[in-house]
Amino acid sequence: MRKALYTLLSAVLLLTACGTPQVPEHYTQTDLLPKIYPDYAEVTMPVNMAPMRFELLTGADDAVTRFSAGSQEIVCSGLKVRPEVDEWHQLAAAAQGGSIGVEVYAEKDGQWLRYKPFNIYVSADSIDAWMSYRMISPSYVSYEELTLNQRCLESFDEEVMVDNMLCSTEAGGQCVNCHNYQQWNPDRMQFHARQTHGGTVIAYDGKIEKVDMRHDSLLSAGVYPAWHPQLKLIAYSTNRTLQSFHTAHPNKIEVLDTESDLILYDVDRHEVKTIEQRPDELEVFPSWSPDGRWLYYCSAHFKYEADSANTEEIILRAQQVKYNIYRKPFDPKTCHFGERQLVFAADSLGMSATLPRLSPDGRWLLFTIGESGLFHIWHHDADLWMMEAPSNLPPLGEASAAEIASPSGGRLEGANSDDTESYHSWSSNGRWVVFSSRRTDGVFTRPFFTHIDKDGRASKPFELPAADPDYHRQLMKSYNVPELMTGRVTISPQRFASTLKTEGTPVTYKAD
Repeated sequence: MRKALYTLLSAVLLLTACGTPQVPEHYTQTDLLPKIYPDYAEVTMPVNMAPMRFELLTGADDAVTRFSAGSQEIVCSGLKVRPEVDEWHQLAAAAQGGSIGVEVYAEKDGQWLRYKPFNIYVSADSIDAWMSYRMISPSYVSYEELTLNQRCLESFDEEVMVDNMLCSTEAGGQCVNCHNYQQWNPDRMQFHARQTHGGTVIAYDGKIEKVDMRHDSLLSAGVYPAWHPQLKLIAYSTNRTLQSFHTAHPNKIEVLDTESDLILYDVDRHEVKTIEQRPDELEVFPSWSPDGRWLYYCSAHFKYEADSANTEEIILRAQQVKYNIYRKPFDPKTCHFGERQLVFAADSLGMSATLPRLSPDGRWLLFTIGESGLFHIWHHDADLWMMEAPSNLPPLGEASAAEIASPSGGRLEGANSDDTESYHSWSSNGRWVVFSSRRTDGVFTRPFFTHIDKDGRASKPFELPAADPDYHRQLMKSYNVPELMTGRVTISPQRFASTLKTEGTPVTYKAD
């Protein structure tokens, strides 16, 4: 007992001796900004975002950092700057609509240096509290050791949603992927599994089931998903996919579809029908308009010189595969689609457009563009582009492509880097976009966030804050398919695993 009291007293005395960090009174001023990771200088953050923790990379012996907004401040000591969550939220609330001033003081050999202060701007626009993503090694050595995770963006709480290894054995395993939600709702989600326990898991308001979407009338089971905003319908692409590996090209891996179509799945009826199945067209990446009356998607015109789809031919001609953005009108009462309309003719620019996503107000169309192909996460030239969403467009055949969709979009200035920008997701209020980027090292994908103002302008992106500022420089896995959600998925990994191990409910095919 006496030893325990002595230990407690020693700890109290030690804390008292350390005291509150003090800002140096004597220092040399420099006009240089501090070199920090992540780079949070002059970024715009949501008012409810987790603390923007960073580390000083200048080789100093010690550091003191002061965050201030009005009469409030936080002072942190050390090369790793880690403000507490509750204090940070109080400071952010005080700075809402304005900025947090950041002053960094570094000490080397007993001499203090004050770097040029910078701001972190605090938007009154909040962001959805949760985000989910797949954690995967950026290689093909241990792809089964992956998870679907969810993270609270207001703190550093992270947990596994789906653990792929819970279903894997020495005899066989699988790969989970393509998680997707209806209107950012964590209670209405789906994801796929391939191989041993292959199928689609759909959770809807507490009910969970596995669906076997394979059918003789389809190229494959459903692949890339898009929930209808209001109805219990999911649009999918069906794809026959291959991968090729390059030895000399900067993009080492190429993912290609030899064939692909679009289908619509009715969750209640377990019924599937074809949406688009054109010869010499490769349709992919469906995405609904916010009102549920338009289905956007990408399609590449590709005519095989061989008599049928040929793997070797599409690999050799991969640079010729250019995707444009189309849309089809949809009647929610009859569930019928109209004729397709060309929205963005990327091929007229010698480019390929993928992943069309409309803002929640329907005003902005955000997509990824690169020189060719559909799997831009592997392309170092991939950028985010944005355009105003079209109003009325005539069906193809009633006007020339130039009259229908002149390429009026452009790079999302301020958001792109010299490396890969790819998968992107809007927040439910339409003011934030999270996207995949490899700007840090060209290898590992990290989530970055940018604010979109009323005129469609993007702020300087910032990397997902981590509890330890050095975490992402040490993490040997990539974040894949970041999706924002309004809350937390409450179904346990064990329940998801048990569902995956069941036989999937078969679907019926309905000819339209």
